[in-house]
Amino acid sequence: MSLAYLPSPAQGVWYLGPVPIRAYALCILAGIILAVWLTRRRWSDRGGHPDDVVDIAMWAVPFGIVGGRLYHVITDPEFYFAPGQQPIRALYIWDGGLGIWGAVALGAVGAWIGCRRRGIRLADFADAMAPGLVLAQAVGRWGNWFNQELYGGPSTLPWALEIDPAHRPPDSPLIATYHPTFLYESLWDVGVAVLLIWAGRRWILNNGRLFALYVAAYTVGRAWIEALRVDHVNHFLGLRLNDWTSLVVFIAAAGFVALRASPTTRAGTADRPTTPGRTG
Repeated sequence: MSLAYLPSPAQGVWYLGPVPIRAYALCILAGIILAVWLTRRRWSDRGGHPDDVVDIAMWAVPFGIVGGRLYHVITDPEFYFAPGQQPIRALYIWDGGLGIWGAVALGAVGAWIGCRRRGIRLADFADAMAPGLVLAQAVGRWGNWFNQELYGGPSTLPWALEIDPAHRPPDSPLIATYHPTFLYESLWDVGVAVLLIWAGRRWILNNGRLFALYVAAYTVGRAWIEALRVDHVNHFLGLRLNDWTSLVVFIAAAGFVALRASPTTRAGTADRPTTPGRTG
């Protein structure tokens, strides 16, 4: 073990009588609250009504949670449907296992429904939401810390993460400290949020381009973080499945930004209040 390291929490569940209070759920909830708060401010700055955000979130959040769980279960079915496993555990989202790709994809469907109900263009709302969404991911990743999951390979760096024996990889049970990939991704997500806010003020990135920039920037970080992780995941042609997803999504997002680029884009105007596009 390294002389300096980050400890893991002693517990991730507290009880109020018979009711379990799970740190994983609290981290996700805190991320949602932060995202709604920031998006309300950004949407209001663009001329939208702050209540739009809450109404749309009521659709996007549950869709996103279901989508995130579906992605995890579909890409790792052996955890739930292999011989000897318990299929009912596919519903236990408090144990971890929410894939961001499924969360964003199905969450977008929920957001689209909410936007239609409010007469708002989804692309306009997505641009306002992007920084808050990636900050929500940054906060939500700390739920993995409490669950002692999604860490990287063995490490003796001063910020290596101590993992309890019960949560260590079966092939290295005597190694105690590992790369804290949850922390790496959380810090990367904060950096992406700063990038989005800066880019939105520097250039006019509308019609969904700021959201596409979020997707592209996030996938770059996810790719190198995936290379450090040692948790079980299915592979395709020698790469982790999430690496392939990151590559495909990055190409699509970067292409979207490039194809939507406007020759008249100029600095200093993107964050001026404007009336968001409304659907007929």
